[in-house]
Amino acid sequence: MSQADVQKRIAEIEEKVYSGTRLTMDDGMFLDREVDLMTLGRLANYVREQKNGRYAYYNTNIHLNPTNVCVYRCRFCAFRSDLKADKAYIFSDDMIRERVHEAQEKGATEIHVVGGLHHQKKFDWYVDVVRIIHETDPEIHIKAWTAVEINWFSHITKKPYDWVLQELKDAGLGSMPGGGAEIFDEDIRKQLCEHKADSERWIDIHGTAHDLGIRSNATMLYGHVEQAEHRMDHLLRLRTLQDRTGGFQTFIPLAFHPENTGLDHIPKPTGQMDLRTIAIGRLMLDNFDHIKAYWIMLGESTAQVALGFGADDLDGTVVHETIYHDAGAKTPQALTVEQLHNMIREAGCIPVERDTLYRKVIRDGHRWTVGEPVLA
Repeated sequence: MSQADVQKRIAEIEEKVYSGTRLTMDDGMFLDREVDLMTLGRLANYVREQKNGRYAYYNTNIHLNPTNVCVYRCRFCAFRSDLKADKAYIFSDDMIRERVHEAQEKGATEIHVVGGLHHQKKFDWYVDVVRIIHETDPEIHIKAWTAVEINWFSHITKKPYDWVLQELKDAGLGSMPGGGAEIFDEDIRKQLCEHKADSERWIDIHGTAHDLGIRSNATMLYGHVEQAEHRMDHLLRLRTLQDRTGGFQTFIPLAFHPENTGLDHIPKPTGQMDLRTIAIGRLMLDNFDHIKAYWIMLGESTAQVALGFGADDLDGTVVHETIYHDAGAKTPQALTVEQLHNMIREAGCIPVERDTLYRKVIRDGHRWTVGEPVLA
């Protein structure tokens, strides 16, 4: 394609973006392969400001990974453990309560729960994790169990997804994280996580959750063996489900960390790829209100720059994150609210603490209430 043809195509896509016309698969492929980073950033930032103004969101949250014992052996995972390995662990009920009390002391509005699929634990154990949290602190929002875990629960109980999700909702589940999506293309999934829930199950589970009034996030793991066409297919499948349900809250591109995994020969994604992926996600996912730059994976500097490339959310203070640190993340375990505010203000944005459902948090020390959603 000549430079004149490239410029003409860019102008056509710009017109679509400014007029609010939906981009196509071909548009996305062109953006990924032909368009320079600064042009992508300019277009993505326009969409970001149309949706969220200069607000940039964060939350005060704490992570709980109740066990690292897992029946699956995904090549990209450095967190999982065999049952008898030295690093294997399982949280007791008291340990779960202690984590909730820690969350209360820190003023957390959310507890994020994911972990391994322990083959010796029955479904009741996973439900009890949620129930114990909810009984210990009925106010904290419980974002728990990815679609991969829900699929496992369905397998071990021989019950449909809606039954599993309703049991968890009745126990106190508030929403679902977006993990386990990886890349939807099945040939790529076979190379990464052959036995894990496939893309159709992931999509079906999130659709079922949305139908039950359970909001969820969406992710995409990039920078491993996938190519541009796989990323674009992934984004369009998310967009299609969001058209039907409107149940996704935010899209979170996850940069692959190869250290300590079965793919440690692959170089880590560059900062440029991180920003390109966030910008293209913002442009293609026109029906998503929020795009998250997960600072604990990207690093503070790249996440901060991402606020000018389509992202409007940095995640949170994040205490006790282990999954990505096991995979080699060198970021700190947590940032203070002051540090997050400084990052956001330096990027020319206005910091807004949100709860899980993107309502503004109103604080009095560690005590908090929520107000209305903050949107441009």
